Amino acid sequence: MISFRQMNEDDIAAGLSLCRAVGWNQLARDWEIFLKLNRQGCLVAENNNIVIGTVTAMRYQSSLSWIGMVLVNPLFRGQGLGTKLLGEILKSIPYKGTIKLDATSAGREVYKKLNFVDQYRICRMEGIASVKTGGAFNIRPIQPKDLDAIANFDHAIFGADRSELLQLLFEGAPHLAFMIKEGNNILGYCFGRNGYQFMQVGPIVAINNNVAKELAIAALKSCVGQQVILDVITLNDEWINWLISIGFTEQRSFMRMCRGTNIYPDMIDKQFAIVGPESG
Repeated sequence: MISFRQMNEDDIAAGLSLCRAVGWNQLARDWEIFLKLNRQGCLVAENNNIVIGTVTAMRYQSSLSWIGMVLVNPLFRGQGLGTKLLGEILKSIPYKGTIKLDATSAGREVYKKLNFVDQYRICRMEGIASVKTGGAFNIRPIQPKDLDAIANFDHAIFGADRSELLQLLFEGAPHLAFMIKEGNNILGYCFGRNGYQFMQVGPIVAINNNVAKELAIAALKSCVGQQVILDVITLNDEWINWLISIGFTEQRSFMRMCRGTNIYPDMIDKQFAIVGPESG
């Protein structure tokens, strides 16, 4: 008998166990962020009181949800549990609006049956952080007083307010948080987070490729010698070719998908790395 219920802090260990079973990068802090930002949008599937599946829905503003962390215990795959988890989370979203997600190749076929449509491809670039020369812009570490201005800058580009998430990213890895300003104008910023296998740099949001490169260089200097991933939109050949030139290679890909009217369209030409497929 399989049942569904809201996730709580006691379930984080089970969520981490599912992550390890499929080789995902999340840590306990990632699950804590999901619970903090939208507890009602974190569900588990149980069999005999043992957690065998998860799904989350981040919420941005009143009309945008982001589905992620669709995990099923390998012993229970092939029984439609992933589809059932999606059905439960879709029922839990208390409004009509935009729902987005980043799908694996296998998951994409399931989402298409639930009326999600393709937007664009995202690839995960992996490499070892090394010291590179930068310095064309006045780059500096982000400070707490900068977060409101960064959230406003990000809002126009991401398409919705994710200030709470950005605050939590900064608190979790301030050594990966940098910004570039020209006078009173923000030209770009980046954050990052720790992971089980890789450091993840992202989001990187910037007005152009050159600003994005300087931000990436600064973040990579903060984790020299470590394995790093960036999840990047594949529509910018110059950006991807630059990442390849500094030693990054494509690890895997996702498809950005959307269901419902896209009330919050994003500026994809100014997003050089996303937070991650679980939250956009």
